[in-house]
Amino acid sequence: MQTNFTPEQLQDPGTARANEVLRTCVHCGFCTATCPTYQVLGDELDSPRGRIYLIKDMLEQGRKPDEKTVKHMDRCLSCLACMSTCPSGVHYMHLVDHAREYIEENYDRPWSDRALRWVLSKVLPYPMRFRVALYFAKMGRPFRALVPDARLRAMLDMAPKQVPPVSRNDDPQTFAVPERKMRLALMTGCAQKALNTDINDATIRLLTRLGAEVVVAEGAGCCGALTHHMGKSAESHGSAAANIRAWVREMDGAGLDAIVINTSGCGTTVKDYGHMFRNDPLAGDAARVAGIAMDISEVLMKLDLPEGTQDLKVAYHAACSLQHGQQIKTHPKTLLKRAGFTVVEPKDPHLCCGSAGTYNLMQPEISGQLKERKVRTLEATAPDVIAAGNIGCMMQIGSGTGVPVVHTVELLDWATGGPKPPALG
Repeated sequence: MQTNFTPEQLQDPGTARANEVLRTCVHCGFCTATCPTYQVLGDELDSPRGRIYLIKDMLEQGRKPDEKTVKHMDRCLSCLACMSTCPSGVHYMHLVDHAREYIEENYDRPWSDRALRWVLSKVLPYPMRFRVALYFAKMGRPFRALVPDARLRAMLDMAPKQVPPVSRNDDPQTFAVPERKMRLALMTGCAQKALNTDINDATIRLLTRLGAEVVVAEGAGCCGALTHHMGKSAESHGSAAANIRAWVREMDGAGLDAIVINTSGCGTTVKDYGHMFRNDPLAGDAARVAGIAMDISEVLMKLDLPEGTQDLKVAYHAACSLQHGQQIKTHPKTLLKRAGFTVVEPKDPHLCCGSAGTYNLMQPEISGQLKERKVRTLEATAPDVIAAGNIGCMMQIGSGTGVPVVHTVELLDWATGGPKPPALG
């Protein structure tokens, strides 16, 4: 794609990177075949190719974003299926992230949109605030029919039936093992600590059982993804910087073999810290952190997971951030099969479930259509349980099916001597 940025515009690192990405696009349209919003809406501007044209025009002209551009950008899930499909290697993630930052800085949203985005950015990344919000949502659910805004109804629907108790395993500490094979820093996350504490507990049990020392680093918290995808760069970089400093202290102290992440949306962001901080004094440390960040399935492939004989049919849901963002497609299925589970996949496994961070709260109609499609294809496999590697997907799918939905690591923990996942009754 030909671009026409001025030398002055290219002095901005974000614009310079956008220019690099735009120039790799050859207009082929392969991305439209795998874009969930294009599948649902059928609008070229709701496909990656269409959004690329909108971004190019907005950035080249240096103009104030208009309502049309913002509408189609807001509809993007950032599922990154287009990056898996693109034959030219267009790094759509960097392009859309910069566009969102540009829109956040230059577009005056309606007050209701600003208020909702502010609330989400000030609540979801903070576990205790999120817990309080979940309790209020549970109290407000009986009055759901009286709520006029679909986005507010979606927030009420998000609350689980039971808000789990706080897990002390999420506190800064070290879980030592007698004969250490690896030393790992576990990212405990933010929303996950409020929505489902079983995941981190199972991760710690499984890793220590397999000979890995696990440390929860002092000062680490939200990865920054939730605010990053809203274009709120100052907030997202603040969260990320805290993590970088916390993990570098461990790396330079007792040392780390990996930073293990059991929420794939967070993993995609942490692995991109090197890019996010490329022009920051923390650039070197950010690159070091990104270089050893690993999904839990990657770590488990390096450890000796014993073979098992579990008699259970598992429908594996591939989270977009795992299969497209991190290009991890086979590890979870390989591990589940090694543990003895029968693994099946739904039709069109590349399509998003509609969760996508805060997307199900800000675009509930499109999200609902994607959830319905995903649940239908998963249930068609007649599974005993649905497994996923991302808390957002688990909440989204779980709200639309009666089939138990658990994290992959919970099943692996159970298969190797841990307790039965609570969701299985």
